[in-house]
Amino acid sequence: VFFICTGNVKYQIPRALADRMDIIDLPGYMFEEKVAIGIRHLLPKVLTEHGLTPEQVKIPQSVMQHIVSDYTREAGVRNLERQLATICRKAARRIIENPKTYLRITTNSLEQYLGPPRYTLTPTTQKTQIGVAMGLAVTEYGGILLPVEVVTLVGKGDLLITGQLGDVMRESAVASLTYVRSRAKWLGIDPNFQETTDLHIHLPENAIPKDGPSAGITIALALISAITRKPIRASVAMTGEITLHGRVLGVGGLKEKVLAAYQANIHHLFVPAENKKDMAEVPVKIQRRIRFTFVDTMDQVIEGALHGAPPMETESENQKGQAPSEPNPLNNDQRTGNRDQLRRTGFTVNELPEGDTDEQEPSPIIIPQVDRVARDSYPNLRAKETDTRNR
Repeated sequence: VFFICTGNVKYQIPRALADRMDIIDLPGYMFEEKVAIGIRHLLPKVLTEHGLTPEQVKIPQSVMQHIVSDYTREAGVRNLERQLATICRKAARRIIENPKTYLRITTNSLEQYLGPPRYTLTPTTQKTQIGVAMGLAVTEYGGILLPVEVVTLVGKGDLLITGQLGDVMRESAVASLTYVRSRAKWLGIDPNFQETTDLHIHLPENAIPKDGPSAGITIALALISAITRKPIRASVAMTGEITLHGRVLGVGGLKEKVLAAYQANIHHLFVPAENKKDMAEVPVKIQRRIRFTFVDTMDQVIEGALHGAPPMETESENQKGQAPSEPNPLNNDQRTGNRDQLRRTGFTVNELPEGDTDEQEPSPIIIPQVDRVARDSYPNLRAKETDTRNR
């Protein structure tokens, strides 16, 4: 016995049940595929159901494109079929009133049948703004744009996060802020800026729950833009998880995200280098129209997406301020002074050969005396020693 189940969101399936299932992901249709399905299959089907002929009601391809983009938001074509049925019902009434009527739907007359457009292109994608970065996400309806807004306010260092975010995305926002603070010197930010500044991170469309780590680099870039007052380039979007050290990790749903960016006229995408292998699923036509930048670090995102970004640091410059991997060499006077000081404090020094050498000389090896360790550092040992002598 086989059970075949369907669903829109696999993440809501209980883990114990999902572990016993073979899950097959069926990606949503592309924009061009929806238009072709509407013209070749759905429109003839709906006309027949309403007793109409193709000569009585004509819907050109340009109008079908407007119906798909302005009146539907889905991975499939179910709602597209409903919109076409609405047009046919209203057209059938006009034809009944005047049998000699032949209707040709245009973009200007489309609102008479379907009303005002329900979905429009987000205007922020085409503008250069401060504190607004464009991310990408995947929902049960397919890929969508996910704008991130950040505002700085005079305050005491509070961090406010809104937009109905899940725990994972909230933690990603905190990690993004920590990264920004750790790179304050390179970014030209006051290291103590948060003592007098409140930060508000908001993801619009509060009615839609949002979660996942893929907005990490988007939140980090929006924070940097808001704090430094440097704008983010227009028609740029990104996706990727961020670590505390600025590494960019791979994400899922790349194909759906790329399709959403393509439909929104995004010209430049920043994608984790780990997702390079997933580009095989993206149609070649889209790959030619969008510029893809594969990044390993957040510094690469900042340099490519932020106006007036500081020059990238080399690996040696990035490690400045960290503990050196090897001790600094000591000259003879320093070595002698250190040994004398150590002897006076009760330590013995394993003497090293003196003399000039081209190699870097290691630090003196410090060996604590047993008597000093027992009596000072470990008082319990001293108590045991006294108790043994008394016995």
